[in-house]
Amino acid sequence: MSEVVKAQSAGDRFMGSVLVAKDGTTVFEQSSGWADIEWKIPNTAVTKFRLGSMTKQFTAAAILLLEEQGKLKVEDPLSKFIPSAPEAWKPVTLYHLLTHTSGIPSFTDLPEYGTWKLSPESPAQMMAHIRDKPLDFPPGEKFKYSNSGYVLLGWVVELASGQSYETFLREHIFRPLGMNDSGYDSNTAVIPQRASGYVPGPAGLTNAPYIDMHVPGGAGALYSTTADLLRWTQGLFGGKLLSAASLQKMTTPFKSSYAFGLGVSTVKGHKVIAHAGAIEGFNTQLTYYPESKVTVVVLANVNGTAAGELAGQLATLAFGETVTLSAERKEAEVPVAVLQRYVGVYRLSSQITNTIRLTDGRLTTQLSGQAPLPLFAESEKRFFLKIVNAQVEFFTDEQGKVTHLVQYQNGQERQAGRISDTVVERQTITLPRATLEPYVGTYELRPGFDLAITLEGEQLMSQATGQAKLPLFAEAETKFFLKVVDAQVEFFKDANGVVTHLILHQGGRDIKGLRQP
Repeated sequence: MSEVVKAQSAGDRFMGSVLVAKDGTTVFEQSSGWADIEWKIPNTAVTKFRLGSMTKQFTAAAILLLEEQGKLKVEDPLSKFIPSAPEAWKPVTLYHLLTHTSGIPSFTDLPEYGTWKLSPESPAQMMAHIRDKPLDFPPGEKFKYSNSGYVLLGWVVELASGQSYETFLREHIFRPLGMNDSGYDSNTAVIPQRASGYVPGPAGLTNAPYIDMHVPGGAGALYSTTADLLRWTQGLFGGKLLSAASLQKMTTPFKSSYAFGLGVSTVKGHKVIAHAGAIEGFNTQLTYYPESKVTVVVLANVNGTAAGELAGQLATLAFGETVTLSAERKEAEVPVAVLQRYVGVYRLSSQITNTIRLTDGRLTTQLSGQAPLPLFAESEKRFFLKIVNAQVEFFTDEQGKVTHLVQYQNGQERQAGRISDTVVERQTITLPRATLEPYVGTYELRPGFDLAITLEGEQLMSQATGQAKLPLFAEAETKFFLKVVDAQVEFFKDANGVVTHLILHQGGRDIKGLRQP
């Protein structure tokens, strides 16, 4: 296990603490990297980390405790507690919020979120931002992850209990379970042994962007340690907190394998109850295997995929299986004619595709909104990535036609059906310098994060704050695209022909950037 932690820690991909336990007994724990880079303070087993969305399971448990106290029912409409909720929300119940099936848009998906997160906004203020937005779908019809729902649930905890969310969790969850190193994070309080958060940048790690911790609330504002999260799994699944009936509710999925603040699925024949977290500077993963009583905790104070990957690897080892690191995989020679058969577009979800190309004799994989990454063959149908611990396997029908691929990462398997056997590349056009010059300027995508547009000779360039300068290629007079990542930039003008703003299309999101004076 120490070897996989070491491998993930290379190049500062992972900094943090991990713990693996079986039957409540810790069998492995290790810390890596710095809790504070500037002071060279190392992470340890008692370092406190922001949890991000791992918070949601605590919010769900608080709702169920209040139900046991007779103060609410999960079938209650949200409007019972928040009468000022908009008319469109009247059919929304607490159950819908718990299972991400309310249809209420997630405030973190909105362009204005970059501004909101800098101020100490209350749940009521958050609701004011989204109350006039239409529902994404009728309540109960679909699953769509919504941080708004869990901020509202945190508010319901306060309204139903008469206590602050922080106080209720401390008195009814943390203190009874002995979780003395857990709590509601704060931008002002001095919290001993709390890690600083970092993000990768072109020149190495940088301090994470600011977020006011009032904003994530019941959706993501807690902090904890690896040992406290083991106490949590022991208490929750050991019957020390909820009744058997409440725990059954909490772990019964409704849609898309999501229950109450927890994902419930089967991986390699093992039942898995888990949730990840991501917030500025931190990525986390808590996974519990109820049949074998194995707990895996990974808390990282640098953003990236390492926490999820590491949790999957540690679980694999905990079950006595082997983990092959990317550096240990051996490349195989596969004829170009065979590689050509895999080229195409594969759909992972409604918003995410995986585009497979063949470039200079090698396959590349590119997820929506991301950069293309090289694939290395280890057999005729199975390939691996070196930059992350992930593999891709292609499958064919009886006639040998490629039907789908499967991505293996973080101990999970995701199937993507082939929707096209060709890749339509964007066509570049040449625009005169006089057409490009009006686009030069700085555009604010969110406070503290700009997109600078410059002109070098006849080439339009873009550079996001803290990132490398990248060329923009024209496909129309106002529409441009990047080649190194799946992203497009569109410029807009007012009635007088003056450029006022741009929109960055990336990863299924449309981010507006106002031109700065």
